[in-house]
Amino acid sequence: MSTSQPDDVSRPSRDRTTPDGLLHARTGTDVSPEDVVLAAGRDLTPRNLEWAKRKIETEGPAALDKLLP
Repeated sequence: MSTSQPDDVSRPSRDRTTPDGLLHARTGTDVSPEDVVLAAGRDLTPRNLEWAKRKIETEGPAALDKLLP
C-alpha cells in the first residue's frame, strides 16, 4: 500500500501567486453604474445608482476595479 502524498500541483503555492493586476474581470468595456453597484454588493436603487455614477465620474473605470477582488 502506497503512502505517497498528492502532487504539489493540487496545492496553491506562494511563489505562483497571480499578480493583483491580472485578477480583475473587467474586459475593457465601459463600466456602468449598475456594474459598480452590484460589485459593491448593494441593491439597484436610484440612490445607489447615483452614488455609482459619481464614483465613476471621480475614479473612472478604476471604480469597478477597486471593488473587485
